[in-house]
Amino acid sequence: MYIILLGAPGAGKGTQATAIAQKLNLAHIASGDLFRQALEQGTGLGRQARVYMEKGELVPDEVTTQMILERMSAPDSEKGAVLDGFPRNLEQAKALDKALAGQSRAIDRIIAISVSEEELRKRLGGRRVCRQCQTVYNIVESPPEVGGKCDKCGGELYQRPDDTAETVKKRLEVYFEQTAPLIDYYRQKGKLIEVGGEGTIDEVTRRTVAALNEGELIAR
Repeated sequence: MYIILLGAPGAGKGTQATAIAQKLNLAHIASGDLFRQALEQGTGLGRQARVYMEKGELVPDEVTTQMILERMSAPDSEKGAVLDGFPRNLEQAKALDKALAGQSRAIDRIIAISVSEEELRKRLGGRRVCRQCQTVYNIVESPPEVGGKCDKCGGELYQRPDDTAETVKKRLEVYFEQTAPLIDYYRQKGKLIEVGGEGTIDEVTRRTVAALNEGELIAR
């Protein structure tokens, strides 16, 4: 079973991808993590990606797609996987479908997590990250016990550059321009499941699992 999670920055797709992967015993494949690992390990694809990243250019779709396909071929992905952060645009989606078709595989379902733009801005603007252990907080919804300090390790909390108001605005604009059209693409294929992303993490997870049950992808 192969599942894709779509959602704007701040929609919680990473959190939900982890929860769904654990519940269904599937691999969780996050494109951001793959890039970091490839760069750290100096793999062939990592070296290719670094050339573009050092120039401040986007990594070509074919490099990103190949990185995802290699990860999907790993032993822990034999039962399937939940893809998080990929595809990001229509070209990547079509390239992924074509590559999987050549292996007699296909994406089973696409889960689109919908959250209002107002809520997205609130979540992203309030997000703080621990410099030491990378634990994520939200100063509005899930603040630390002591302001500015991590509950787990006492590390300093900071706001990532891509979470400032101006950057958040640009990130959302890019999402709605490039990634949102994927929703129509997958809807036309009859594989799209739309899930409301507002509420607690557990509430959203229950909605998602229920939707997958209705699609008869989970054994009852």
